[in-house]
Amino acid sequence: MSAPVHMPRRSFLGTAAIGVAAAQFAAVLPAFAQSTGTRSTGPLKRLEPLKTIDAGVLNVGYFEAGPADGAPVILLHGWPYDIHTYADVAPLLAAAGFRVIVPYLRGYGATRFLSADTPRNGQQAAIAVDMIALMDALKIQTATIAGCDWGARTACIMAALWPQRVKALVSVSGYLIGSQEAGKVPLPPQAELQWWYQYYFATERGRAGYEKNRHDFAKLIWQLASPKWNFDAATFDRSAVAFENPDHVAITVHNYRWRLGLAEGEAKYQELENRLAKAPVITVPTITLEGDANGAPHPEPSAYAKKFSGPYEHRLASGGIGHNLPQEAPEAFAAAVVDVARR
Repeated sequence: MSAPVHMPRRSFLGTAAIGVAAAQFAAVLPAFAQSTGTRSTGPLKRLEPLKTIDAGVLNVGYFEAGPADGAPVILLHGWPYDIHTYADVAPLLAAAGFRVIVPYLRGYGATRFLSADTPRNGQQAAIAVDMIALMDALKIQTATIAGCDWGARTACIMAALWPQRVKALVSVSGYLIGSQEAGKVPLPPQAELQWWYQYYFATERGRAGYEKNRHDFAKLIWQLASPKWNFDAATFDRSAVAFENPDHVAITVHNYRWRLGLAEGEAKYQELENRLAKAPVITVPTITLEGDANGAPHPEPSAYAKKFSGPYEHRLASGGIGHNLPQEAPEAFAAAVVDVARR
């Protein structure tokens, strides 16, 4: 069942286009109970075989599907998730004729640093530069970029700093570009409570705790962020393997410490961070998405609507859809990618 779509005033696509995309996907995707997160019987889908390529400071592990000459779409996962956020999205987009690239971010899965001397840096600009380097390595000049969580932030940064490389954007929870200066601003107590893990990671106890308990920690985040998603053990374990990456804890902890100004970034990214600190407007065609049961910290759509100056619309995925929207509502996410890419 496709999630309902709510159309705002700046829609650049009619409801007919959305209906066609959703209908096409309904014919391709096996029965999938999006409101509960349960899946159809049969073997658990895996995005494999993986490919690898040297790109920037990394050897990136990634999954690729669809025709080699199809319009490129890059799908970016977040924390604590992995490429299987798109286990059902990638086949839909490949069947629709897109060339689909799903990379492991630094610190996840098969992706490795090329040098032991490279800082294990999780700051936002570094991850975005990784993805531009991946596009260069794959000889992809422009692509539609779509993401969730860290992946949505990365996609927004790519669109803001390199609009000539981003044909269109899909971002779960909207405009997520931040800065260390913004991280200094205190939030209301209830909002601060939602960021408990950020403060946990700020301590050495937190780093050691995540190192020791990363499987159970990540599972707790999944449950809190998507309280109505009844994922099974096999679904979680499929992704949890990616957290065994030797750099995973270092990247995760640095990301959250950097946000609070408790860890330094690399000087080579400072000029990019200075630009991001100004909260640049995104000009490329964009669809933002939100789940109606997102338990993770996230801004209200009205707070970021004006950060998109190009063709823009916001969609709400209903039916108990939480933070990991692409995995919980794959048809709605894939339809957004198709619609924004084929404007």
